[in-house]
Amino acid sequence: MSSSPSSQKYPLAMRVLHWIRAAIIIALLAVGILMTNVADDFPGKFSMLFPNHKQFGILVLALIPVQLALRWRGGVPEPAALKPWEQTIFTITHKLFYMLMVAVPLAGYGLSSTYPESDGVPFFFTSLPEILAKDKAASSVFATAHAILAYGLLALVALHVAGVVKHRLFDRGPGRRILDRML
Repeated sequence: MSSSPSSQKYPLAMRVLHWIRAAIIIALLAVGILMTNVADDFPGKFSMLFPNHKQFGILVLALIPVQLALRWRGGVPEPAALKPWEQTIFTITHKLFYMLMVAVPLAGYGLSSTYPESDGVPFFFTSLPEILAKDKAASSVFATAHAILAYGLLALVALHVAGVVKHRLFDRGPGRRILDRML
């Protein structure tokens, strides 16, 4: 008995990686909004929020090659039974997700590297080298890019969740259980 494309689950490693990365990205977006909107004397702003935001942002970037290796190993089930317009949105959204999961942390790294008062780019038990010169003007450009790209990522997360809710609550019929593939 053959299963429908939507009933095929992603391999466990890809599902776990998806949910871990999703939790990290949502937390990063929330912490990013918080730390840029609280006063400088907010407890832990510079000792906890900024360093953890930086290192978990780099972690999201570091997980991309792992994700791509899992996909390359044949870890992706057959395409889901989507309408053509849904497949187009799915394809564009996922390509944008990958682009932004690279671009947002790189812009953040550029911001942290060039910001004159930055204390570096921590990555858990080490620090990443700051290969860019301290430069207030460049820092401003990176800050703007990081913010715009992060809000773009937030919009994609909202679109992704809306798609999941749509498929879960409103789409019926064979091959339409999209969420089950990632659970």
